[in-house]
Amino acid sequence: MTEPLRLLCFPYAGGNAQTYVRWRRHLAPDIEVCPMQLPGHGERIGEPPRHRWDDLLADIRTRLTGLTTPEDRPIALFGHSLGALLAFECARILVSEHGIQPARLLVSGHRAPHLPLREETLHHLPDTEFLTRLSERSRTLRALTDPEFRKLLLPMLRADFTASETYAIREGPTLTCPITALGGERDEDATPGEVAAWQRHTTGRFELTAFPGDHFFIDDAWEAVATAVGDRLRVRAGSRPR
Repeated sequence: MTEPLRLLCFPYAGGNAQTYVRWRRHLAPDIEVCPMQLPGHGERIGEPPRHRWDDLLADIRTRLTGLTTPEDRPIALFGHSLGALLAFECARILVSEHGIQPARLLVSGHRAPHLPLREETLHHLPDTEFLTRLSERSRTLRALTDPEFRKLLLPMLRADFTASETYAIREGPTLTCPITALGGERDEDATPGEVAAWQRHTTGRFELTAFPGDHFFIDDAWEAVATAVGDRLRVRAGSRPR
């Protein structure tokens, strides 16, 4: 019998981590799916959203309380787009501050963290222009036509895109856990080569997995993604990785 494992799941910019709840019926019962909701999102909508990385990482440290005791289950991490960076930084916190090497890091839809930003930045634009330009990138926002609802989401969206567009990798521990990088075959935001460059961030095994679709393959092919994640997590040691 495989040892139970906890899977921490981080959302993309503007996303709701609760979308990962549907993964539970596609994963083995010994995998506990833990949506890592960001402040200002979903059930945390009443909290101020965070745009500074120091604040986001402080929130992650708080969320890790109670998940990292020696007798607790191993931890794997998954994140898409901005969530990939959050999962990566969370993995480094686990190593440097808790002495825990994750069972696996799964990063999706984002270039490797040492690569420079290619896209034009949006977070500094005036509200109307910011929402207009963001709508050109996000089908989800295009579908939200209610002006009042858009206004409600604006602080969260601006915070997420500020974090995404201002990220700069810092010195940190080298991971030894396996990394699986997932990418969309037609994703213009993260090309196959940029996704493959995640290999640089572990001394362990690395795997690149491609899915049909663009940047939002995480939604369009979510069942296939969840199945692929479950397959990778099924192959793990019976003891807690250190």
